[in-house]
Amino acid sequence: MKHIDLNPADYKILVVDDIATNVMLLKAVLGRAKYRIVTATGGHEALEQVEREKPDLVLLDIMMPDMDGYEVMRRLRADPRWEDLPVIFLTALNNTEDIVKGFKLGANDYVSKPFNHEELITRVAHHIFIAASKRTILEQSEQLQRTMRNRDRMYSVIAHDLRSPIGTLKMVFNMLTLNITEQMAGAENIEMLKMGNDITENTFMLLDNLLKWTKSQTGRMNTVFQEVDLAEVVLFAGKIADLVASAKGITVEYELPASTKVRCDVDMIKTIVRNLLSNAIKFSHEGGRVIVSMSETATHVLVSVRDFGKGIRQEDQSKVLDPDVHFTDYGTRNEEGSGLGLQLCSDLTRRNGGELTFVSKEGEGSTFTFSVAKSQAADQPSDRPVS
Repeated sequence: MKHIDLNPADYKILVVDDIATNVMLLKAVLGRAKYRIVTATGGHEALEQVEREKPDLVLLDIMMPDMDGYEVMRRLRADPRWEDLPVIFLTALNNTEDIVKGFKLGANDYVSKPFNHEELITRVAHHIFIAASKRTILEQSEQLQRTMRNRDRMYSVIAHDLRSPIGTLKMVFNMLTLNITEQMAGAENIEMLKMGNDITENTFMLLDNLLKWTKSQTGRMNTVFQEVDLAEVVLFAGKIADLVASAKGITVEYELPASTKVRCDVDMIKTIVRNLLSNAIKFSHEGGRVIVSMSETATHVLVSVRDFGKGIRQEDQSKVLDPDVHFTDYGTRNEEGSGLGLQLCSDLTRRNGGELTFVSKEGEGSTFTFSVAKSQAADQPSDRPVS
């Protein structure tokens, strides 16, 4: 924590002692240190002053006739409002058991009578600093919570309120791209149509990724394991990218086994495949090809997405999966990226007991591979239905 500058005049100390001369002396010593002082001459009055004045620290005498300091401590610590109020016992007792009793009841410190002025000021300043630090931490924590709630609300609005209309626009562009030919609209209009289709596809995926990333980072994403044919899931997720691939004249080839059973979260696997295929298409040249393949180890099934496009520069490869680096690059048709997709893929892969890796060579293409554990440690509860 950064240094906290304390102004003693901002802090109030309650002095509790049944001997008037002690009260006057303590007021004089602490007053010279610029603290604000309120006083009480007995236990009952001390509790009343705590209620009324809400002090930042209490200097509490133990031996008092109407209610001793121990009983005052019991009542303070029994009240949730005052359970953290710093209390320093003022005692002429030299019996260790009496001092230990005070600490067991919740005292923060003690000062023996007759007290040393410098020692008293030092101990008071120490506990005031601790109280001020706790207060600062609490305020910063509350501010952080407010910021996080506002952030989550903003992401939720963006992801939910924009996702639906962008999804509709995406379907419109998909249909237009499929049904309008160059002979019908002309080369320039077809090019603009392809551009619009690319923009809506990328925007929709960004919003979808943003929604999932927000859930992941705020602990609201649940993993639902179910036994499925992984090859079937990959093929289904990949078909969604076929239209985007065809717009660039790219062929997507699938080298998948007949059947591979695993327990995984289907929605997460689909998101990973869509993102990896989207990147492969984005960085592929016109008329190129992308290969989706599967292999197995003793413990995992591996899914690889290979392209033969621009590849990743050697100096950039360490940044690609680094969660602390916001890395993105332009595609072969200057398609923009958010840098969020691969981070999300890496997180979702870990949730399915695997790892996301890649190999790449500039000018020759990249292969991204994610693994899925054949057996999961334990199913996690979910607040969404299995689809």
